[in-house]
Amino acid sequence: MKTFTSLIFLLWLSLGIAQAAKRNVVLFVTDDQSPDFGAYGNPVLKTPNLDALATDGTLFKNAFCTTASCSASRSVILSGLHNHANGHYGHQHSYHKFNSYENLISLPVYLSHGGYRTARCGKYHVAPESIYKFGQVIPGKSRSPVEMAENSKAFLAEDSEKPFFLYICTSDPHRGGGSANELPYKPDRFGNPKPGSKGYPGIKEVIYDPKKVNVPGFLPDTPTCRAEIAQYYQSVSRVDQGIGRLIEILKETGKWEDTLFLFIADHGIAMPGAKTTLYEGGMRSPCIVRNPYLKKRGVVADAMVSWVDLAPTILEFADVLDGKGKLTPSTEKSLGIEKIKGEQNGRALAPGKFHGRSFLSVLDKEETTGWDQVNASHTFHEITMYYPMRVVRERRYKLIWNIAHSLPYPFASDLWAAPTWQAQWKQGMSASYGAKTVRSYIHRSAFELYDLKEDPHEGNNLASSSKHEELLGRLKTKLKAFQEQTNDPWVMKWRYE
Repeated sequence: MKTFTSLIFLLWLSLGIAQAAKRNVVLFVTDDQSPDFGAYGNPVLKTPNLDALATDGTLFKNAFCTTASCSASRSVILSGLHNHANGHYGHQHSYHKFNSYENLISLPVYLSHGGYRTARCGKYHVAPESIYKFGQVIPGKSRSPVEMAENSKAFLAEDSEKPFFLYICTSDPHRGGGSANELPYKPDRFGNPKPGSKGYPGIKEVIYDPKKVNVPGFLPDTPTCRAEIAQYYQSVSRVDQGIGRLIEILKETGKWEDTLFLFIADHGIAMPGAKTTLYEGGMRSPCIVRNPYLKKRGVVADAMVSWVDLAPTILEFADVLDGKGKLTPSTEKSLGIEKIKGEQNGRALAPGKFHGRSFLSVLDKEETTGWDQVNASHTFHEITMYYPMRVVRERRYKLIWNIAHSLPYPFASDLWAAPTWQAQWKQGMSASYGAKTVRSYIHRSAFELYDLKEDPHEGNNLASSSKHEELLGRLKTKLKAFQEQTNDPWVMKWRYE
C-alpha cells in the first residue's frame, strides 16, 4: 500500500512539475522578407528549416505588418501599439531621429516584471533604449544568423529559475551590404558574399538561377528584377540556416519543449511596390508560430492577424496577461502601476492596454470567425519621406487613404536606386511596373479601393467607380473609427485637406 501511495505521489509531483514548466519565448524577426518561400507555396526558394517549423506549428496565411518601415514596425512589434500612437513615426537611426514616447511600457519590460530573463541579439533599431529595455545584449553580426544563434546559446542554456525571452533579429534579407566594420568581404546588394570572398560562419550559401525565380505580380518580370530576386533568395536561405541552428540549440539545451517560437518579418521585401508602401507586397508578412503545448500541428490558419497582436499574444503565453487581456495582479504590483501618473503615452492609453489582441486561442484553428480585418498606419520611413497612409483591410476589399496624396510618392534612397525600379523609370511614366505604371505608382489618388479577389496586385483602383460608392463609404467609416479608437492625430485630416 505504501508503495502504491508513493507511486501516486510521484505521479502527482511529476504532473505538477510539468505544469509549472518555464514558459520560454523566442521571437525571431527578419528584415524585409515576404511570405514567399517553401512553406508559403514557393518551391524554388529552399527553406527546409522554416518548412519544418510550419509543419510543427501554425502558419498564418493572412499575417500583416502595420507599417512597412523597419523602425516603425519594430516599435509596433515591441509595444502592441500602432506607431501613430507610440510616437515612433519612422527611422530611429542617424538624422531621422524618431523614437517612442518615454513613458511607454514595452514588451521586454512587461516580461521582466513578469519574472522573465530578457535578451536581444542583432538588429535593434528602436529608441529610446530605456523604454525598449532588455536585460542583456548578445553580440552578433546581424548578417550572420548561425553565428547569432551560437552566441545566444549561453543565454538559452543558463541554469535559472526564471524563463527567458530571446528577441533575435537578422539584417537579412534587407537590401544593402551592411557596414564595413561588420562585413569582412564585399557583399552584393542583399548582403551575399561575392564569389571568392570570405563567407559567414556556419553558412552554406545557396545560389539561385534568376531564370527560375518566381516574380510576384506587383513587380515587373524583367531580367533585372529576376537578378535581384535571386540575390534576395540567397539571403533568405541564409536566414533559414540560422533558424535551423537556433532550434538545434534549443533542443540541445532541453528548452525546445517549453518554448513558444515565433518567426516573422518586420514587413515585405525591399523592392518598390512593397517596402514603404501599404500595398500587399509591403503589408503581407510571414508568421509561423509553434506553441509547444498544442497537440494539433501543421495548422494553416486563416485568421487575419497583424503585428499589434504579437505583444498581447506573447504576454498571455507568459502569464503576464490573463485570458481576458488584463495584466495579472503580480505584474501590476511589480510594475508599480499605481505610481505611474498620467497617461501612458499622452493619448489616453493605460498600461496593459494594446491595439491588438492575443491570437493564442486560434493557433489550432484553420478556420476562424471574428478575425476578418486588420488596419495599418504609415507616416514616415526616412525623415524626408512624409507620406501618411491609413488602411482598412478586409478579406476581400481594401481601402488606402493617402492623406498627402497631392505630393508625389517619396522614395527611400535605396529603393530609388534599385536596378529594377531604375530600369522601368528610365522608360518613362507610361512604363509598366507590375500591375501599375510608373506614373500611377508615383502619383496616387486620395483613396485607393481594391477588390483583392479579382485584383490581388492592386492595379485597378475602384474608388471613383459609382458601382462601388456604397462600399467606399462603408470602408471610410471603418477607417475613421479605427483612427478614433487608436487616438490617431491624423484623424483631424477628415475635416480639412
